[in-house]
Amino acid sequence: MDIIGKLLGEWSLQLNVWSVLFRVCVSLLLSAMIGCERSSKRHSAGLRTFIVISLGTTFAMLIDVYLREQFETGWFLISAASVVAIALITTNSILFSSRNQIRGLTTSAGLWAVGLLGLSVGAGLYTIAAIGFFSVLISLACFNGFEKYLKNRSNHFEVHLELTSSTYLKEFIATIRKLGLIIDDIEFNPAYVNSGLSVYTISLTVGSPELKKYKTHKEIIEAISSIDYVYDIEELNA
Repeated sequence: MDIIGKLLGEWSLQLNVWSVLFRVCVSLLLSAMIGCERSSKRHSAGLRTFIVISLGTTFAMLIDVYLREQFETGWFLISAASVVAIALITTNSILFSSRNQIRGLTTSAGLWAVGLLGLSVGAGLYTIAAIGFFSVLISLACFNGFEKYLKNRSNHFEVHLELTSSTYLKEFIATIRKLGLIIDDIEFNPAYVNSGLSVYTISLTVGSPELKKYKTHKEIIEAISSIDYVYDIEELNA
């Protein structure tokens, strides 16, 4: 028996008007809190999107539970279909910017997790839903700074580079190597072909022991940005 359901009483574990209302309210509340976290960081899928996804999967599970109790069906077909629908929604929410950056990946994963959260609530698995809610919320809200720290200290990173002319590319490569950086890959970005700039996506590895010990990506990029022919440089997926 579900621990939280046992504390609430038998009514919360059975399928009745009050338990349905309770599960819908719980689903709305938990998804709203996660949606607020995403909205506060100005992500495209915010409060309403997370609420609708969670409520949709909650209703799907409630219908499946009702059909199973009334008609003794052994399959949760509507719930399974809702998971597929969430997968399609989350896939479409992943975007590639003009700078070849993948955007929306964390938000897509959050939508998928909230969908499963809604299924748990709809099934009356309150303990699993509570554990899942706190796990997802902590992952989204509390690990952002730590993730940025790890990325900033990594030996590998990508940059969006804008040169005033393609003739400076050879000189730029020579300068980068003198700084102790290894160029793993250079990709020309055609999105800026008519901008008058020569734009590239470059994968770099910190090869110098001194750079590995003392310099962060931010400091390295600031040093590169001081070069005269560098119009702009920015770390990707920072």
